[in-house]
Amino acid sequence: MIALRQVALQRGTQTLLDNADLMLHDGIKAGIIGPNGTGKSSLFKLLLGEIGADQGEVEMSGGQRIAHMAQEIETLDRSIIDYVLDGDYALRQVEADLDAARAADDAHREAELHGLIDNLDGYTAEPRAAQLLVGLGFVQADLYRPLSDFSGGWRMRVNLARTLFTPSDLLLLDEPTNHLDLDALLWLEQWLVRYPGTLLLISHDRDFLDAVCDHIAHMHHQTIELYRGNYSRFERTRAEKLALQQAEAAKQQARRAEIETFITRFKAKATKARQAQSRIKMLERMEDIAMAHVDSPFYFTLPAADKTSHPLLVLDRARLGYSTDDGERVQLDGVNLTLLPGSRIGLLGPNGAGKSTLIKALTGELALLAGERVPGEHLSIGYFAQHQLEGLDVTATPFVHVQRLSPTASDQSIRSFLGGFGFKGDNAFATVDNFSGGEKARLALSLVAWQKPNLLLLDEPTNHLDLDMREALTQAIASFDGTVIIVSHDRHLLRASVDDFWVVADNRVEPFDGDLDDYHVWLKKRLDAQRRESKRKSLSAKNQGKAAAESQHQEDKSPPTAPEKSPAASDEDRKTSRKAAAEQREKLRPLKKQRNNAEKTMEREQQALKALETQLGDPALYTDAARKDELAETLSQQAEGKARLNAAEQQWLSAEEALESEA
Repeated sequence: MIALRQVALQRGTQTLLDNADLMLHDGIKAGIIGPNGTGKSSLFKLLLGEIGADQGEVEMSGGQRIAHMAQEIETLDRSIIDYVLDGDYALRQVEADLDAARAADDAHREAELHGLIDNLDGYTAEPRAAQLLVGLGFVQADLYRPLSDFSGGWRMRVNLARTLFTPSDLLLLDEPTNHLDLDALLWLEQWLVRYPGTLLLISHDRDFLDAVCDHIAHMHHQTIELYRGNYSRFERTRAEKLALQQAEAAKQQARRAEIETFITRFKAKATKARQAQSRIKMLERMEDIAMAHVDSPFYFTLPAADKTSHPLLVLDRARLGYSTDDGERVQLDGVNLTLLPGSRIGLLGPNGAGKSTLIKALTGELALLAGERVPGEHLSIGYFAQHQLEGLDVTATPFVHVQRLSPTASDQSIRSFLGGFGFKGDNAFATVDNFSGGEKARLALSLVAWQKPNLLLLDEPTNHLDLDMREALTQAIASFDGTVIIVSHDRHLLRASVDDFWVVADNRVEPFDGDLDDYHVWLKKRLDAQRRESKRKSLSAKNQGKAAAESQHQEDKSPPTAPEKSPAASDEDRKTSRKAAAEQREKLRPLKKQRNNAEKTMEREQQALKALETQLGDPALYTDAARKDELAETLSQQAEGKARLNAAEQQWLSAEEALESEA
């Protein structure tokens, strides 16, 4: 249990909490939400004991093991799998004690420590750590590379894997999805659904909160208000509360009219049946969503250029990649695409497949290795990427950044424009060096919007943005009159803003005939096929190596000529051979039984998983709020079935290898 009673918390001159109360029972999964600066991360520090309350009491159940992500990574020379294994401090200590017992030749102590390792699941630790890393996007070849080989974003993934690996009763995660692509995010989502302890999750990803959380703790106005249910239910409940407040009535009516116009407009534009149905359901929820964010400080539009071209941009037989000293590193080949005015496209695909590379090629920032890029006469590109945050002038203010783009614009027009992005009053004249990541992202987006593009290219635009700003951005993109291409792990943004999807995979860019739910099924099938192929190749390589070694061994020990045998000796040899064969068959019988049982289990689990995948292919399962429990249960059954299938495959491989070694 976690209880805050009349807690006050102040950081510097800012009061974060004032007489705040919160009660969280063991086993719940609570999303911690609220605008940036309301104290979400400070709440975690309070629970970790890193800071103390200025007033009131903080009570937690005794003996809780807490796991949270460390802010600094120091052991960069460690392999990433060892770094993850280091997260189980108790196991590492027992392993160190075992090394000491071996050095002291203390057999009794060794036996005792082996028992402790077994109790700590130490003998499955490395496969469990590897599974976490692979789930978060690493490949097997990465596991033993040092942490220093990886960029900051990938180090954060390693840090997340270590946090998940750490045995815990209470798991604190602060924006765990910020450095993940959609594939890794979906994997993490299912892992957290199965997590048996108490989870407190700070996130601005509404779909992620919907899938994982059963409570929402809303931090605002120096208080914490707990809501039962997921994020969508929180929005509905909050919208109902706000609707009762007369002071907001006029503002709500104006927003209601805008959203109704928006829904009518885009229902008519949806073209593909499956994607259209998903889009319409999303749009029909927009009114409730808008009401829940009616007091948001953010509201802006994305004006499009006055002129456009038809087509806007063409890539013809394009080869995309990078030139290196060793030659060309091709990521995408044979790319043929035509961007028409009004297109709304979401890019899907595994991490590293080339989504960002494609966007850079569309901007012209990355030269093609082959083929042609043909821009339209009136093409005007607005490009947002994470590296643009680093390109901001930290000595300048938001006002100066916009003024540099349009020196003749009036002061009032610039200030009114920046106000929609949260830079009101003196904030428009504050220097960027003191800005948070969210404030920098808002400023970078405002500079894109100010330039009135007709082609909007957005590469993970929601990183660092809180829920209110994400919702304002979602509505602004959805209302944008130009062409949009988005790479994002925010599924709500994609559902509300996109009409078509392209998949970037296997060096190709191709239209995807389906919606995000279909992509989830496609991705799972692809990963399962890759895993089976990897195991097949691994086993084949082992068999070939063993056969070659045995062949060489036979050649080395074979005499030039075989000695002649007498008939009596031959009879005796046959008897001996039959006896040895019978003994060998008896010896191999348990292994064959183990292999056959594993095969039956694999067939049974594969059939069960196929049935579950059929259930998960029903789009209504994801959109019907009344079926959220059914969705969570189905995902849980799928995860458990996969675990059983993996265990059966390992048993089959072990038995098959043992049979071959005895053959």
